[in-house]
Formats: sequence, C-alpha cells, structure tokens
Amino acid sequence: MKNKNNMLNISEIFYSIQGEGTRAGLPYVFIRLQGCKLRCKWCDTPYALKLKGEGELMTIDKIISVIKSYQCNFIQITGGEPLHQENVCQLMKMLCTRKYTVVLETSGAVDISIVDKRVIKIMDLKCPGSGMVKLNKFENLNYITKKDEIKFVIADKSDFDWAIGIIEKFELFNITKNLLFSPAFNIVEPETLATWLLESEKPVRLQLQIHKYIWEPNKRGV
Repeated sequence: MKNKNNMLNISEIFYSIQGEGTRAGLPYVFIRLQGCKLRCKWCDTPYALKLKGEGELMTIDKIISVIKSYQCNFIQITGGEPLHQENVCQLMKMLCTRKYTVVLETSGAVDISIVDKRVIKIMDLKCPGSGMVKLNKFENLNYITKKDEIKFVIADKSDFDWAIGIIEKFELFNITKNLLFSPAFNIVEPETLATWLLESEKPVRLQLQIHKYIWEPNKRGV
C-alpha cells in the first residue's frame, strides 16, 4: 500500500487476552492490519488476507485515539502481514514514544530491519507445511534480539524436524531464548507436539493459542 496521508488499512481493532507467546494471558489491544501476500495453508485469519477491497482506512491519529479508549499499555500489531503497509512503522514509532509496550507479529518473509528497535518482534518462520517456506528471509535473523521471539507453526513431524534443524543451523538459542513451537490448530494435537518436544530435549516453549480455548475458535475480535 502506498504511503498516503498517514493512512493504514485496518481489518479490526479489539481488546482481548493475549493468546500466544511469552506474554500469553495478559490483556492487550490488538491492531490487525488488512492484507497479506502469503497464503499459508493453515491461516486462521483468511478475512485479513486481501490487500484491497477489504478493511477500513484509518489515519494514525484515529488509530491512536481508539487505542487510548481501552486504557491498556500493551499493544500488538498483527495481520495479515503488517509490514506490507509502510505506514505501520510510523504508527509503531509513535506508540513507542508514547511509552506503550509494542509487539509486532510478522512473518519471516518481510524485511524487519526497518522496525523501530524498541518494538518487540515475534517473527513467524514458515515451516514447509505452510506452503510458504521458500519465502523466508533468513537475513531477518540479523535483526532479532534477546527480547524478541521466533515462532514456528508445526503442521506435522516434517515441520517439527525442519524447525529443529533451523534452530541448530542458525544457532537460534544464541540469538534469543524465546523460541516458540505452536501446533497448527486442529491439525496437530498439542499432546503430539509436546511428545516430540520432550523427545528432542530442546528447551523450546510449547505454546497454545489460548484464545481459541477461551472462545469459539473462529470468533473474531478476541
């Protein structure tokens, strides 16, 4: 999307419980940006994929006004793929300057070097089962710090073995201790993934999308 009048195409803004990552369980304001060029086979937000013709164009000032109404200091920028809209970097910078804790969820397929260093990045490296593995930009690992998180969504044992191989190849534990394995919802049972993790003896965090257990799994705005 072109940089135009400080606008962003927003799929939804909502206040809910953080369902994933090292901050799971905390109240968060979520800003879901519209549009993603990837087409992961297990995508759970298909309504946020179209780059054009969907969502609502909002100014950054309007977005910040909505955020303020929730009286919450924790903000997650998600999508879609947020970094497909260049104005999101300005939004994140402004929120950080206002002392919000800002978390960005992004794929491993988009350049993250442009993201403000104050932002906590959750980078989702795409496993083969996603169908998008060839789009991973491993140079992004140069911009991951100890506060950031690297996530792998696991759809089968091949995905698991691939993810373990990537951890070893790039020595990811030397970059961040926050390595997350998430079972693709309704594709891999959490118990199965837990068994693979225990057998691997790797200190990787198993994470579940707890919002899908609190609410109906396809419910929006949670």
